[in-house]
Amino acid sequence: MKRIAEFGRKTSETDVKVTLQLEGEGKSNISTGVGFFDHMLTLLCLHSMTDLDISTVGDLQVDSHHTIEDTGIVLGLAIAKALGDKKSINRYGHSFVPMDEALAFVCIDISGRPFLKFDASFSSQTVGQFETQMVEEFFRAVAVNAGMTIHIKVEYGTNDHHKVEAIFKAFARALKEAVELDSSIKGVMSTKGTL
Repeated sequence: MKRIAEFGRKTSETDVKVTLQLEGEGKSNISTGVGFFDHMLTLLCLHSMTDLDISTVGDLQVDSHHTIEDTGIVLGLAIAKALGDKKSINRYGHSFVPMDEALAFVCIDISGRPFLKFDASFSSQTVGQFETQMVEEFFRAVAVNAGMTIHIKVEYGTNDHHKVEAIFKAFARALKEAVELDSSIKGVMSTKGTL
């Protein structure tokens, strides 16, 4: 069974289109107009072993905020749609990922209860054209629209590129674990009977 979703969202600020296949090969086609963000989404795809097409046209003449946040919104909606009734998914996933001197931890619960706990700080305002404060905004948008609880912590690190990359890779690996199907799970992984 292939879990696939397409989602689009157009506003006066952005036009975002996402196609997601959870059972993929890590193939990606990413275009947001923000180079470092494209790089992060490409490695998210590879390390989660999803196939992901993202096309975002945003008001970059203002800044990258709308482009990054709205991409997170639509990606979150696509994840929720691809998961469907969430039957037989692991539900939980977590990962520690090192990137040279930096170490990041991400833990996910596909709970239907959106929440983001973000514990990371950056010494620079940007990495390339990517504003570092947008890391938190992106993952909040994903959490809210996918119905996930996400905890993110950078344990330590000095280079902001490395810290951000470790976060995205850890999220990808945690996502891969959480969405994985387990035939031993009958229904959903909750005593409530719903997620």
